[in-house]
Amino acid sequence: MVGDRGMISSAAIATLRDQGGIDWITALKSTAIRALVEDQTIQPDLFDETNLCEIQHPDYPGERLVACRNPQLAKLRAHKRAELLQATEEDLAKIAARVEAGRLKGQDKIGLAVGRVVNRYKMAKHFTLAITDTSLAFARQEDAIAAEAALDGIYIIRTSVKTERLDAASCVRHYKSLSQVERAFRSMKTVDLKVRPIHHRLSDRALPAAWPVRSHIFLCMLAYYVEWHLKEAWRELLFADEDQAAKTTRDPVAPAERSAAAKAKVARRCHADGTPVHSFPTLLTELATIVRNACRTSAEDDAPTFTVTTRPNPLQARAMALIDTLAV
Repeated sequence: MVGDRGMISSAAIATLRDQGGIDWITALKSTAIRALVEDQTIQPDLFDETNLCEIQHPDYPGERLVACRNPQLAKLRAHKRAELLQATEEDLAKIAARVEAGRLKGQDKIGLAVGRVVNRYKMAKHFTLAITDTSLAFARQEDAIAAEAALDGIYIIRTSVKTERLDAASCVRHYKSLSQVERAFRSMKTVDLKVRPIHHRLSDRALPAAWPVRSHIFLCMLAYYVEWHLKEAWRELLFADEDQAAKTTRDPVAPAERSAAAKAKVARRCHADGTPVHSFPTLLTELATIVRNACRTSAEDDAPTFTVTTRPNPLQARAMALIDTLAV
C-alpha cells in the first residue's frame, strides 16, 4: 500500500494502477473538493448526523471517496480567513489614503504597492481591485468568500483500497498515520540520526562508488528501525501515550486527544515512584552512564584483567528489562 500525506498526482495514480497489486491512499485537492460541492455530490446535510461518510463519483471509477468534516478545523480556518481579510483591508485602506492625499501616484506604482499587500496575505482572490493613476478602489468578493467558507473543515480521502480490507474510518486513520512517515524522515534527516551530509552526489559514478551512499542510507534506516522499537518498548518511561488501543476506537475525524494518564504524566513529569519521565534522547543519555571498565590486578603488563560493569539504577534496570521484551 502506498500513502501520501500530501497529494498523489493523477499521473502517479495511473502509474500505480499499471503496476498492479499496489493500493494507495491520498487526499483530494481543494479544487477537486470544490467541484464535488458545486455538482452537489457533497451537500451540507451529509454531515448533520456524522462527520464522515463514503461517497462515489463517476470521475473516480473503481475508487472510494471518504468525505470528512472537522468542526474545529472549520472554526480555525474561518477565524484565520477573517483575520487575513481584515488585515488586507486595513493595509489597502492605508494605500488608498496615500493615493487620495497625492503621496502615491501612477497606476504602476499603486499596483506594486497593492500587489505587495495582497501577495503577503494571499487574499487577492477575495478582492475586486480598481486602480487608475490617481485612485484606488477595492471591495470584498462576498460570493468567492462564501464559496471558500463552504469548504471549511472538509477534506476527502481518496483510495483504491477495497472495503473488505479497510472500512471508511480505517481509511481516515491510515491516512492520518502517514504523519509518522514524515516524523521518521525528520528524525533521520535532522533530529536523531542525521543522515546528511552525503558527499557522493554524482549520478554518473560507477556502481561501486555508489555503495557507500547506499550503505549509509541502509544503516540509517536500520538505526531508525531500532529506534522505533525502542520507543515502543519504552512508552511507560517516556512522555509517550501508553493507551494505544484508543487509536482504533476514537473518532478518526476529530483531533487526536492524549489519554488522561498521558496528560497526567506530562503534568507531573515523574512516575509514581518518583523517577523522572524522559524523552528518548534524555533516556539514552541516562543509559549511557552504564559503562564497562577493564581492570588489571596490578600495574604489571602481564597481570590478569577483568571487567566491571556499572550497576544500573532502578530506571536503567527497568529500561534494560523492557528491551528484553522486544520481539523483532
